[in-house]
Order: sequence, then structure tokens, then C-alpha cells
Amino acid sequence: MADTEQADWDVIVIGSGMGGMAAAAALCKVGHKVLLLEQHRTLGGLTHNFSRDGFSWDVGIHYLSGVAPEDHARAMIDWLADTPIDFVSLGSVYDTLHIGSAEPLSLSRPYEAQERDLKDRFPDQAEAIEAWTHALLEGRETILKTLPTRAMPKIAGDMLNWWNRHTIAKWCTRTTQEVIDDITDDPALAAAMAAQWGDHGGRPSKASFGMHALISASYLWSGSWYPVGGSAAFAEHIIPTITKNGGEARAGVRVEKLLFENGAVVGVQTDDGTDIRAQIVISDIGVRETVDTLLPDEHGHQDWVAVIRALPSSIANYTLFLGFEGDIEAAGATKANHWIYPTGKVDVLWTTAPDGVPPHMTASFGSLKDPNHDPGPRQKHMGQFLVWADWAAVEKWADRPAGARGDDYADFKRRAEETLMTQFERYFPDLAKLVVYRELATPLSTVTFTRHREGAFYGLDVTPERVMCDALRAKTPIPGLYLAGQDVVSPGIPGALMGGLLAATSVDPKVLPKIKG
Repeated sequence: MADTEQADWDVIVIGSGMGGMAAAAALCKVGHKVLLLEQHRTLGGLTHNFSRDGFSWDVGIHYLSGVAPEDHARAMIDWLADTPIDFVSLGSVYDTLHIGSAEPLSLSRPYEAQERDLKDRFPDQAEAIEAWTHALLEGRETILKTLPTRAMPKIAGDMLNWWNRHTIAKWCTRTTQEVIDDITDDPALAAAMAAQWGDHGGRPSKASFGMHALISASYLWSGSWYPVGGSAAFAEHIIPTITKNGGEARAGVRVEKLLFENGAVVGVQTDDGTDIRAQIVISDIGVRETVDTLLPDEHGHQDWVAVIRALPSSIANYTLFLGFEGDIEAAGATKANHWIYPTGKVDVLWTTAPDGVPPHMTASFGSLKDPNHDPGPRQKHMGQFLVWADWAAVEKWADRPAGARGDDYADFKRRAEETLMTQFERYFPDLAKLVVYRELATPLSTVTFTRHREGAFYGLDVTPERVMCDALRAKTPIPGLYLAGQDVVSPGIPGALMGGLLAATSVDPKVLPKIKG
């Protein structure tokens, strides 16, 4: 028989990523007693960091949009945080594209600056480039009109989408590639337009253009930013809001299932057999993970679950975490990220892991972005070399726990690490000489720390079907169960933030006046 915790909680939040922290802190601020549970030993979800040999890396942030001083998301973060989180601008140039054998193309903000970047490279494509800017602006505006429906009553949301049906059809139900194909037939320009798809994980041939516009255009709108102190700053500043307002945040607690009575969720059961009761449960672990791992067979909402399960997962990734000693700026590191496509094609995944040349890589140097980073006398710096990939290569080890996957998996990791290091050295030869530490994370690492199906870093894929899916509401059809995080709104920290706030608003409308912009 399970033990029952006697504490009187109003709300339990499962998962302490940005969405879970936002939902918990918002509800605490309007008077609810909230328990936040995290299976990992460190709070923060994909905003946490980890350390090795005097180096410390973020696991999920390369840069952020939407947190300029005048931005709505920044105001929401300030409201949620116990003390303000400082953000530093990364400057006008935020991404550099390496596509095929062409010279690197640096992309800057705002819109007018990026138009000039592209026109300088493609002078005979001025009309197409201006059309691309227009598409980004219109696509972003359109999808922003659809997102509030996630917290509206169904009839109100349906009416709003009907009112905007023509622009939704033009920008949200078409893919990024379809929009680009209507704008230009220049393959090099088309590749440059689509190259930053890794910011949301939706390949150009699969992603809703509205989602691409929402996220890509956000950097043009308000710039790229980085939290001072690294991504761990979110938990450091938001968790105290929970604990100082009657709530509690517990790490190292894995929820095994939801508790039901009379068809409604009434709490959770943890992996040690403890029942914790609350009339409301918010899941921030991903909607697919929620229905696959937490719902009992007899929950009675199979139609809703079937819709969720029909939505595909996002992509997986391998990340090589690098520790440097020396002057990395002199050796070629920048605050801007580097998007590398050796073949010139951008709609690609690494399907030959652990061998072969990865067709896409992203290099990022977090320690250059954080003004609080002290490299010390040995000039210690951190970087990441990331590759988007499919799940298939590691699937055969998925049913084994970390540390028990055998020698064949160890050999797989070693070969994958060598492959990525070889490619890093190819593009950054001087930086490669400064590497003194390296560690590879595979898609199985994502599963270990987040439970995301098939190592899907961004949760659900951002297809047009997902963008328009009526089942992805913060309030589920199951009484007492709510959803927060990336899957409710959009991938990334700002999207997860808004997903958490929509969940909190759906639980208690008193949150709404606090977050209306």
C-alpha cells in the first residue's frame, strides 16, 4: 500500500523546466500552495548547467530572443523572478552561416540590417529578399494571433482562428520550404533563408512557416541575448519566488503516475510509492511523455490521446561539450553562433552516426557570452559543437539505463566523439589546439534527463498539424490535468515560459491581468 503525504497542496507541477517554473511561480504569486517536482538532481530542466574539471556548460541555451528591456517576455520574467535576472545583448551579429564552399555569411539584426546582409551576398535577388522579410513579419504576426487560443475556451479559440483563417492558411499551414519556394528559385539564397531552422528543430520541409517566422524573426525583432551567470540564473531567481510564497521545489523526485478518482486527477504517485494529493496537476514534461508515461489505461480519454500520439516527435541531437585553455577569441571563437552545412544542403540530419561527415553542425561558445565568466589565469573557456540527428542510431540501447549500456555503446560514443572532433578541427583548426576537455552527449542523454521520447530535444515537431492541433491546450479534457511548456506554445525558453503562464492562467484567471501585454 502506498504512503500518502499529508501536506495540503493546491497544485502539483511535474518538471522544473522553464514552463514548470513559470507556472509554479505565477500560481504561488496569486495565492496557491504549489509543489514543484523534478526527477533530476538539479532544478531547472534544460536551463540547468553541469560542471566538469573546472568547466561549466549550459545544456539548453545558446542565445535567447524576446528579453530586451521593452519586451513582454522580459516583463513576465521580471514578475516571476524573486530578484531580477540580468541579460546581456550579444550584439548586432548573432549567427554566421557556413554553407557549402561559400564564404561565411554573418547575419545581423534588425530586419533592415539582415536585408542588407543578404542583398550584399545576393545582389540580383533584392525583390525576393524583401519578400522574405515581409513573410517573416506577416508569419510572426499571424502565429502570435493563434497562440492565445491555447488558454481560451474552445468556442472562443475556434472563432479567433476562423477570423484569421486566410492568413493562417497562408503562413501557418504551409511549410518553411513551401514559402521559400514561392519567393526564390536561387538555391543558395533559399539555403540561407532556411539555415537557422535548428532554433526550433523543424526541418524546412516539415515545419510550419509560422513557427519558423515566430522564432527566427524574434531575433530580428529584439536581438539576441544571454542570461548573466548562464542559464542556471533562471532557477536561481525563480525558484525562490516559489519557496517564499508558500510553495516547495524538490529535486530528485520522479513521478511514476497520476492518481485518479471518479475520472479526475487528484495527485501523483512518485517512484518510491508515495502518493501526493492535489486537485490540480500541471505537467511540464511534454505532452507525449505525459500521455505515454503518466496516464493509467482506464483514464477514458482515448480519442484525445490518439490525437496527441499522431503528432511526431522533434529531432534528436549529439552535443560535444568542449573545454578550452587559451585565448579562444584570437583562435576564432565568437559570441555569434556558427551554423555549418558542409554539403550546401540545409534540410539534413546526421543519419550515419557515429561515422561519416555530419551534414550539419552548430558551434557555440557560451563563456564568451557571459560577462560574469572569469576565465582565470589559465583562460578556461567553454564551447559546444552540436549536430542534429535522428534517433535510429541509438535506439537499440534505449531500454538500458545510463551506465549499463555495455562496451558496444561505449565504442559507439567514442567513434561519434572522434567524428565530431575531426569536423570541429576542420572548421576551427586553431581552436581545436586549445581543447583540453571534451565530453559527448547523445540522444540517450536527453532521454535520461528529460524523458523526452526518442531524445526529442524540442518535444513535438513543429509541423503545421502541431501548430493547428486543438488538442494542445493548456487545460486538457481530463479534469484536474493541465499542460505547460514547449508543446503548448513553441520550442525554446520564451515559448516554454509562455506555455507555463498559459497553464497558470487556465488554472486561475487571476494570473491573466499580471501577464497581459
